[in-house]
Amino acid sequence: MIGITGATGHLGKLTIQALLETGTPASEIMALVRDPQKAAALAAKGVQVRQADYTRPETLGPALSGIDKLLLISSNDLVNRTTSHKNVVDAAQQAGVKLLVYTSILHAATSPMRMAEDHKTTETDIRASGVPFVFLRNGWYLENYSVAQAAQHGAVAGSAGAGRISAAPRADYAAAAAVALTQPDQAGRIYELGGDQAFTLSELAAEIQAQSGQPVAYRDMPEADYAAMLEGFGLPGTAAETIADADTQAQRGALFTDSHDLSRLIGRPTTSLRDGVKVGLAG
Repeated sequence: MIGITGATGHLGKLTIQALLETGTPASEIMALVRDPQKAAALAAKGVQVRQADYTRPETLGPALSGIDKLLLISSNDLVNRTTSHKNVVDAAQQAGVKLLVYTSILHAATSPMRMAEDHKTTETDIRASGVPFVFLRNGWYLENYSVAQAAQHGAVAGSAGAGRISAAPRADYAAAAAVALTQPDQAGRIYELGGDQAFTLSELAAEIQAQSGQPVAYRDMPEADYAAMLEGFGLPGTAAETIADADTQAQRGALFTDSHDLSRLIGRPTTSLRDGVKVGLAG
């Protein structure tokens, strides 16, 4: 039995779809969700559904009973994330989970990004638990950049300077998670995952301009100004500061990898920048 936490989120749903497409029976997939009512579409496919709330440890023991392999998709709660993850790790240990696959962040062990600190802590907690693990150190999602809005407003904003970013669509990372959950001899592996084609934000803007026919330029901003802009768009202050910090660290290579672990893991080239922008503009 394969358990997927956060199964109604973007990455969770895509991972379940990847598992189904590669032949995993729906009856062997357990969608672990905070609100089972939101998982009706998954249940309709034959996927089993259980309630599992990272912040309510009493839900996790029953949820993980009988789970052989577990995908722990990292929480987007930047305040309580390490505690939430530790709750799941402890429950996985107690339930006898045989493989814990965790979506970490690129270069987690050495990254200077503020965002990486929680992932370092969770990786340490997983190692200490003794549960066999796989770390999927995911790079940036291409969907982090709203290409349709950039085309509309004529700008890609950020603080990344000329830093190269190895982004890929969520679907590519989901395909990698499905492989890690189903292929043999994965325990102990650490993958540095990113797109084959790294790009600067200036190159992203140029590609959006080329496909949309609208003038689009990259607007490079001081970190504090970029954080303030994000907060002005409605992001909480902590989230805005963390994202702006990640952009600044991208100038130093924090979001770049030439490992090609992602394309090797999924058995094909990662989605190109051109194709990713095309999808973003379409919808």
